[in-house]
Amino acid sequence: MSDPVRIDDTLWEIPADAREDMRVPARVFADADLLAAIRTDRSLEQLQNVATLPGIVEAAIAMPDIHQGYGFPVGGLAATAPPDGVVSPGGVGYDINCGVRLLATPFTHGELDARRRGALVEAIARRAPTGAGKGGPLALRGAELDAVLEQGPRWLVEHRNVGTDADVRATESEGCLEGADPGQVSARARERGAGQLGTVGSGNHFIEVQRVEELIDRDTAEDFGLRKGQVTVLIHSGSRGLGHQVCTDYVRTMDAGLGRHGIVLPDRQLSCAPLDSDEGRAYLAAMAAAANFAWANRHAIAHGVRRATADVLGADAAAGTRQVYDVAHNVAKLEEHGGRVVCVHRKGATRAFPGQPVFIPGSMGTASYVLAGREGSMKRSFGTVCHGAGRRLSRTAAKKQVDGTALRRELEAAGVAVRAASTRGLAEEAPLAYKDVDAVVRVVEVAGLAGRVARLRPIGVVKG
Repeated sequence: MSDPVRIDDTLWEIPADAREDMRVPARVFADADLLAAIRTDRSLEQLQNVATLPGIVEAAIAMPDIHQGYGFPVGGLAATAPPDGVVSPGGVGYDINCGVRLLATPFTHGELDARRRGALVEAIARRAPTGAGKGGPLALRGAELDAVLEQGPRWLVEHRNVGTDADVRATESEGCLEGADPGQVSARARERGAGQLGTVGSGNHFIEVQRVEELIDRDTAEDFGLRKGQVTVLIHSGSRGLGHQVCTDYVRTMDAGLGRHGIVLPDRQLSCAPLDSDEGRAYLAAMAAAANFAWANRHAIAHGVRRATADVLGADAAAGTRQVYDVAHNVAKLEEHGGRVVCVHRKGATRAFPGQPVFIPGSMGTASYVLAGREGSMKRSFGTVCHGAGRRLSRTAAKKQVDGTALRRELEAAGVAVRAASTRGLAEEAPLAYKDVDAVVRVVEVAGLAGRVARLRPIGVVKG
């Protein structure tokens, strides 16, 4: 692997001539310390592999939370353009439209004593099931599931009285990608997702109850409806088993078709197909359907959070809980950049158009941030920033270093109420397994991609 060359305070580049098969440079937003952490796994090698994709434009780009993933590194970004451009399921990931949704409550941390804080976290855990394979409150099949795959959360508002129109409007793409076709989603994928709306899942997914610790940009915070001391709820989940199966199905299909399209790759995990091919169009239609399902899932989880709030604090508190925004992490979207339409793959990365709310979660015991996208993101990163702190340790390594039971005690002692499906899962997501979120956010701000608006501190967490 070639050494990155420093371009400025926050940008490093591996030039396109570092390897014969690279079509564009590989660029990383990071400071020196973060780059050193990034270099401990294969993520930079994977980024160079991404730079070999047919039709890729400008650069293969990585955010400061980059870490090794499937094909693309997590925190990776690539835009491809016709006529040669491809779409790669590895550039979206197995958890299609994993993303985050922030709710702002009408009450403050000072109004939520320790007893009620614990009761609220417990009620949320009951209303929004966690853990691998867990079923949820909405089991949809047949035409009803098809409708959600096509329309996303709006169908739940109109036909199940779940959530509100305001929630839909405060969602990226209003929770619905055009071109979604349930007919391109396999029967196996549909069966895996049929009972999972309104569920959190496992791994790094969570529901976190927080307090607004600091307002950094007061005017924008006011626009977002945030105030100091306010209690917020951050929901992190995705398309569950349905999206995982969609990725599995199309990786297999595209891998089998590489020779037919004359595509040679350094890593078969990058399997792809031309945007205008039958396989490419089918994947985009199935991915859009899975993305709509994920938005509907977070929409249903938010409904569960409101019901839990009503259980503990009353109907007025639930009715006053409003959605700030919902952003996707793992999608491929057709967007116009630089005067042309490109397919932007965001793998563990967040859309950050100017003025748009952006959420960068920490890891249980650390802070999370609300930011607003800036013009620099359109010029430097196809309107994109990072999606979190980024892993520093693998889940296996974290479990070797952390005792889940001890971690639970530490969090509780620090005032964070914890409900977790397993202590092993808790250990996998320990704060020490992640990079320094403050450093990651500082890089994207100095780079001009997004600006800090507020800092949030956890007071309760529900983990899968």
